[in-house]
Amino acid sequence: MADAVLYDYWRSSASYRVRIALNLAGIAYESRVVDLVVGDQRGEDHLARNPQGLVPVLEIDGQRFTQSLAVLRYLDATRGLGLIPGDPVEAAHQEALAQAIAVDLHPVCNLSVARFGTGLSEGALDMQGWMQHFIRPGLLAFEALLARWKQQPYCTGAQPSLADLCLIPQLYNARRWEVDLNGLARCRAVEAACTALPAFQAAYPDAVKPTSD
Repeated sequence: MADAVLYDYWRSSASYRVRIALNLAGIAYESRVVDLVVGDQRGEDHLARNPQGLVPVLEIDGQRFTQSLAVLRYLDATRGLGLIPGDPVEAAHQEALAQAIAVDLHPVCNLSVARFGTGLSEGALDMQGWMQHFIRPGLLAFEALLARWKQQPYCTGAQPSLADLCLIPQLYNARRWEVDLNGLARCRAVEAACTALPAFQAAYPDAVKPTSD
């Protein structure tokens, strides 16, 4: 029997992060698809769950949570995942690293934002051009920020952290949109270490893609 219900979409970066955390915690969950392409997120049922019309939404422990970083914090605090260190200085540095992707890079790559932006560009950028324009500089900045930590082999140590759960979905997007990954040796090494773990493999978009898509 499922211990949680996750409303998500297989290609959603934010949902991908939460799937990884649920897998790391060993939490059995029921996945309920909110198809962002056909507009399920704007339907009355989903807006009742999350007035922002976003995914993921996680129902667990008698609560309903939105916003992936908040969900990750909750799972870390209640399931002891070790995603965020106890030392406040180190925690601040690691959260800044995660937010470089989740707060600064990811939002401009949101499907609705990208569609609107490419429309305003009057043909100067198609969807792929938009993604490449933003993703590579964001990842190069992330790569530079990683210099604070020794390769161990994850972003900030010997086990996956909040930053790893943010980086891996963004690298999936980068590959999807054929972003140039030269000069991102640390990021690619982290990717290799993470994708060797079953929790990451089971959360991979193609592994959870509905058969009807």
